[in-house]
Amino acid sequence: MKPFAAPLDDILFSLDHVAGAQALADWDRETISEIASHFAAFAEGEIAPLDEPGDMQGCRLENGRVRMPDGFAAVFKAYAEQGWPGLTTPEAYEGQGMSPLMLAVVSEIFSGANQSLQMVTGLVPGAVRTLLNFGNEAQKTRYIPALASGRTLATMCLTEPGAGSDLSRVRCRAEKTADGWRIHGEKIFISGGDQDMSEQILHLVLARTSDDGVKGLSLFLAPSERADGARNAIAVTRIEEKMGLHASPTCQLAFDAAEAELIGDEGAGLACMFTMMNHARADVALQGVAHAARAHDVASAYAAERVQGRGGDGQPITIDQHADVRRMLDEIDGLALGGRAIAHLAFVAMEQGAQDDLVEFLTPIAKAYCTEAGMRAAELGVQILGGYGYLREYRLEQTYRDVRISAIYEGANGVHERALATRLLKRPPTAAFEQFVQAEQNRLGDADIAEALTRWRAGRDLLLTLPDASPLAHDYTQLTTATLLTCLWARIEAAADAHPSPERIKRVARKARQRLRAFAPAYLAQLNTVA
Repeated sequence: MKPFAAPLDDILFSLDHVAGAQALADWDRETISEIASHFAAFAEGEIAPLDEPGDMQGCRLENGRVRMPDGFAAVFKAYAEQGWPGLTTPEAYEGQGMSPLMLAVVSEIFSGANQSLQMVTGLVPGAVRTLLNFGNEAQKTRYIPALASGRTLATMCLTEPGAGSDLSRVRCRAEKTADGWRIHGEKIFISGGDQDMSEQILHLVLARTSDDGVKGLSLFLAPSERADGARNAIAVTRIEEKMGLHASPTCQLAFDAAEAELIGDEGAGLACMFTMMNHARADVALQGVAHAARAHDVASAYAAERVQGRGGDGQPITIDQHADVRRMLDEIDGLALGGRAIAHLAFVAMEQGAQDDLVEFLTPIAKAYCTEAGMRAAELGVQILGGYGYLREYRLEQTYRDVRISAIYEGANGVHERALATRLLKRPPTAAFEQFVQAEQNRLGDADIAEALTRWRAGRDLLLTLPDASPLAHDYTQLTTATLLTCLWARIEAAADAHPSPERIKRVARKARQRLRAFAPAYLAQLNTVA
């Protein structure tokens, strides 16, 4: 088994030389590199070793409470004591006040080391951001320091039976009483719905306060313990048995007049919740990248040692010298590098503050492409290892199982693709993307980018003529993603000498650009065929 190794060189190269973090006023590569190195050592030495036993042991429900796998509570205690939960929480609320880019670095490493544990802890930054944006001062003071310290972990309670992507079907109700709000109903698929690592859990619950469709939804804070220390009326009725992420408890929760308090305005629940959901979607994109990078690390290490067949001189060779294996290794590497570039571009644009439209356009692309990349990389990794890839020993089968959910949760990829082709099509985010690509062409003078932009404009213009563009959403997203990747691979290739392994970067970039030249025209042709 290949021990987990954080891909720090690739991460810092992507932020520094591809996504443009150097242009940010507060970018401090030295500090970020130092902090990332500390977390990488912690992840490699303590978090990653729990991944396999956690997967095999899983979580269990005992007397109505979830018990995490052995060792998880201890490693979370160390994680909290080192201050990682409050990495981006403002100093005024006992956090460290670091940049979201620092969180992006840590989040990818954490997901690669142990996604199950990352899933249970990963909603804290989104909960803090929601409280900062919509909470009153009493709520901020009460909850944010507890989240920053690790005393409290957070959940996001949206989904119900029959109400997944269509939140207008939410039936969980909140009733206002003389002494506060009470929530009645059930929620399903709640990651970290209960666990025995933190002292308390803060559930952010979307509940109905009127029957006026999505306008009747409000957001509530429902802590697992009441003010008097007694358990709140929130029961775990089951833990789902899943294909992967066995060490992450996905719970069904029942709210039986559970005490809660409104956050934000009544009827503005979706606006509040989307703050948390957008963070979660960016996080999921990095989960896909993390699994792609892990698949490449395992597969390339195995292929460099596995002797099979002979070379032209008749001598035994390792399988990484076989053309088909080399093809697959470079494709996996390209999926990780390209996906990370997309995700980091979105994070940097978010930090720049004046590119909200571009961020809105990039978010569905990052979520869809990076998660598909993680699945494809895991599949190719298993193929490279052959029969051993199908066994537990090298653990790519766990990578395959764990990453599969990423294309489903936080909005199925098809939902994001439809948004790109319909809701965003005639709005400023699409214009912002066009301006971004045009600026890249002007700056680099790259013929591939010029051709990609011409193709993309033809596809966009075709969609604009249709009364309903949703049947073309997938193919349009493929065309759009290829256009974006054409820009980013041009950046990657141009900056390759800044990477510690420039020849590897140049080789993978060259092959990725060749694939784009071959396949991108087909995406436009497919749009014309379907239309």
